[in-house]
Amino acid sequence: MKKSILILFLFLISFKISYSQKTNKPKLVIGLVIDQMRYDYLYRFSEKYGDKGFKRLLKEGFHLENTHYNYIPTKTAVGHSSIYTGTTPQNHGIIGNNWYDKSLKQSIYCVDDSNYNSVGTNGTSGQKSPYKLHTTTITDQLRLAQNLKGKTISIAIKDRSAILPGGHTANAAYWFEGGEEGNWITSSFYMETLPEWVIKFNNNGNVEHYLNQSWDTYYPIETYTESIIDNNPYEGTFIGESKPVFPHNIPELKKLNDNFSLLKMIPAGNSITTDFTIAAIEGEQLGQSNEQIDFLAISYSSTDYVGHRYGVDSKEIEDTYIRMDLEIARLLTYLDKHIGKNEYTLFLTADHAVAQTPNYLNSLKIPGGYFDDVKFNEYIKSLSLKQFNSDKIIENISNYQLFFDKAELKRLNLQTIDVENFFAEELLNFDKVYKTITAHTLQTSEFTQGIYGLVQQGYNQKRSGNVFIIPDPSVIGSGNKKTGTTHGSGYSYDTHVPLIFFGFGIKQGSSNKYYPIIDIAPTLANLLQIEFPNGVTGKIIDEALEHN
Repeated sequence: MKKSILILFLFLISFKISYSQKTNKPKLVIGLVIDQMRYDYLYRFSEKYGDKGFKRLLKEGFHLENTHYNYIPTKTAVGHSSIYTGTTPQNHGIIGNNWYDKSLKQSIYCVDDSNYNSVGTNGTSGQKSPYKLHTTTITDQLRLAQNLKGKTISIAIKDRSAILPGGHTANAAYWFEGGEEGNWITSSFYMETLPEWVIKFNNNGNVEHYLNQSWDTYYPIETYTESIIDNNPYEGTFIGESKPVFPHNIPELKKLNDNFSLLKMIPAGNSITTDFTIAAIEGEQLGQSNEQIDFLAISYSSTDYVGHRYGVDSKEIEDTYIRMDLEIARLLTYLDKHIGKNEYTLFLTADHAVAQTPNYLNSLKIPGGYFDDVKFNEYIKSLSLKQFNSDKIIENISNYQLFFDKAELKRLNLQTIDVENFFAEELLNFDKVYKTITAHTLQTSEFTQGIYGLVQQGYNQKRSGNVFIIPDPSVIGSGNKKTGTTHGSGYSYDTHVPLIFFGFGIKQGSSNKYYPIIDIAPTLANLLQIEFPNGVTGKIIDEALEHN
């Protein structure tokens, strides 16, 4: 009898422990996206990082060393959408920041929506929503799993970087309105008026404080040996500057550079993002419930603005990441104190990486260059006239895609496949075109690797064009500007990004196995024991999770 009671007692204890472990979950999930962060920035500037930011994440979290974007184009809206939906543009439908709408016959922006009104500003910059996103996000699935009881708050200086991660069910998405306002705003898609905590934040004077300080290097500039000389021909300048050098006199420059919009373009933009994030945690009481899980999506946008202007090898980008490390440390310290160590789960990644400035590479005899859009458009027109005696066949050229005018093809009795094949073949003769591929090929073939596989994952039958152009490596579009840099390709300098999981439910360790960015969402879903986003094509990263 005693033996039976003992067995029953041990069984109940075992069941209680098992049940507790099964139902134990984080109070808060934080998605942390750093706009335009290359993987190598984790190490390139590491001697100047402290122990409480990037280094802490690497030491205590699980580091995926070989994470890549598995599609083209590597753009901000597409990256954020892919992280949070667990799939590629082929399924979620966000094929660029802007793209040509074949039905409307005009270029559209990924989150514009005139059905809603601005909240917090009198302008139109709040007329936004996520309706162009076809699938659910991990943030949607968490809300659905809890019968909408948990909160989702999404924050970024860029509207698209706030709206798309929040999905369709976010309680709020906030972004920064520059110009003469300098406020955090939102859309009536989420609410009719700003909460009191946001109004209070907008009135606290922090924006003016940041813009009344010059941007100088955090450490003595002579110690910035990981970057090239400060005064060089490869970097852009602010309006009002003659040279791209430190210090940048922000108080004098702000009037010439759209006043409060200048905050977006300097490291202080990341600082005010952290400030606003902390205010949101407190104002919304995120992570304070033992019965529900909240989700906080944060995107640091200023890194991208700095990178575009100055490039990978600049002292400005080095200083920006030294300061970014301080923001990560500040956020983690706050979370430990107010949410509790091991009470939250966090991931850090980037929405894309970035190319080195082609002119700088050329100075080192490394191939690279600039794609001449004007000459390319002229070349397309001449081909069309010569072959088809019409300059109306190509309705639009954008995002390295050709869009055909169906009515013109019908008028000329031309087959789409024949015209696609013609242009795909002829465009290979244009300078700096590496490869081409047609929509028909993408629809009728399956590419599991290589550059065509990346194009296919970025191809959306309803929204994409007829012919795709892939430029040579280290070739970027520039217009008339030959300074700074950009991103968008499928080459590793644009696809290879950091990915670190940290906190509750996460092992300590690292892996150099290949993982596509779309694996983040299903991994989180598995950790949280909820359904995957409804378009998911990614897989669970088993080795990062403690329960394995």
